[in-house]
Amino acid sequence: MGQLDRITQQPDVMGGKACLRGMRVTVGTIVGQIGAGRTVEQVLVDYPYLEREDVLQALRYAA
Repeated sequence: MGQLDRITQQPDVMGGKACLRGMRVTVGTIVGQIGAGRTVEQVLVDYPYLEREDVLQALRYAA
């Protein structure tokens, strides 16, 4: 398994849920978007401050 260095968990950010790079975007939010049928590219348009590797690590983390 690759390193998940973009996944952070801090008690004071989103209640300690797994987030991307300390931002208020949870892994669950991204996984939910993909699960609803959105593509990685569509997610990146919706969240322009994320990078492709952020989305891919969120999916690996959830798996």
